[in-house]
Amino acid sequence: MRRGTWYGIAAYGLWGLGPIYWNLVDGIPALEVLASRIFWSLPLLAIVLSIGRRWKRLRATYRTRSTVAFAIVGGLLIALNWGIFVWAVTSEHIVDASLGYFIGPLVSVALGVIVLHEYLRPAQRLAVAIAAVGVVVMAIWLGVLPWISLSLAFSFGFYGLLKKQPQAAPAVEGLFGEVLPFSILSGIYLVALAADGTGSFGDGPTVTLWLIGAGAFTVAPLLLFAASARRIRLSTLGLLQYLTPTLHFLIGVALFGEELHPAQV
Repeated sequence: MRRGTWYGIAAYGLWGLGPIYWNLVDGIPALEVLASRIFWSLPLLAIVLSIGRRWKRLRATYRTRSTVAFAIVGGLLIALNWGIFVWAVTSEHIVDASLGYFIGPLVSVALGVIVLHEYLRPAQRLAVAIAAVGVVVMAIWLGVLPWISLSLAFSFGFYGLLKKQPQAAPAVEGLFGEVLPFSILSGIYLVALAADGTGSFGDGPTVTLWLIGAGAFTVAPLLLFAASARRIRLSTLGLLQYLTPTLHFLIGVALFGEELHPAQV
């Protein structure tokens, strides 16, 4: 339980620092950044599997159709989440992304209670109620349906629920299965960009290193999250998630100068 909690804190802490990293590739189209994240994740995961001598375990894991199906659905959910987030932080919508990750824990807690029949202590119920009021206030203040926020919240909430199912693969094997089909598509897309002369990869050592490093910055928190999800309750994992939007919010306002409205406070 303690180890799972620390894994969750580490994962959400890294995600919380995400806007700083993704703004280093500001100016590169969001779709190319997303493709780079997915493509460069695969060789890193292959290295982890090789170091741990887990290739046999990988083959054994995906012998059942249900595990393969879970990996495909998980890959779709996380790719959707990544794409929306990268677009948001590179299009000056960091606060909208922050709201999405404030809503996300509520989705996780709701799924934990409704689907997994988890119990909330009174203090946890109070915390969730306070967060819900804050989210409603921000949504009303925006004046429009916060589609960015809702898309981020529900895609990641259901991804977390997926990781709690017995059919879900272990952390490294699961992420490899989720990334594999999309890395092939991403590789084809990146090669097409390079052939067309419109890709950013190779434009300079700095840009190239940041795009390659996107794989490591993507894989590390996801592995920590998967390891945490297997050890602690989904509702607890959801409450820990507030570390991420709090950091996003502080970064958006303090580092990138986004406007802070009283409703957001």
